[in-house]
Amino acid sequence: MTEQTATKELIYKGRPLRRNGNDIYYGNFTDSHIIYMQILSFDLVDGVEEVGKVNVQLLSNDSRLSPKARIVKESAKNGLYNAMEIGVIWLERALAG
Repeated sequence: MTEQTATKELIYKGRPLRRNGNDIYYGNFTDSHIIYMQILSFDLVDGVEEVGKVNVQLLSNDSRLSPKARIVKESAKNGLYNAMEIGVIWLERALAG
């Protein structure tokens, strides 16, 4: 019998959340849109490094568009929580309509 390694995917509000270095992707790549977040800075708070400024983008998954044309919305937020919350709202609205 062969042993399979199970990888657990991080899920936030029912959608996958993936991180690669300072880049975070939220949503299903098979859907029409996803959220891309880039961590731009870190802050030192009480000796602990926390996420500072985050660039948030709502991206279309239409491969026929140029990378620049795929950006539907963009904003800079302070803190990962604020970035995630606006990203969730944008993604839900894009997928609903």
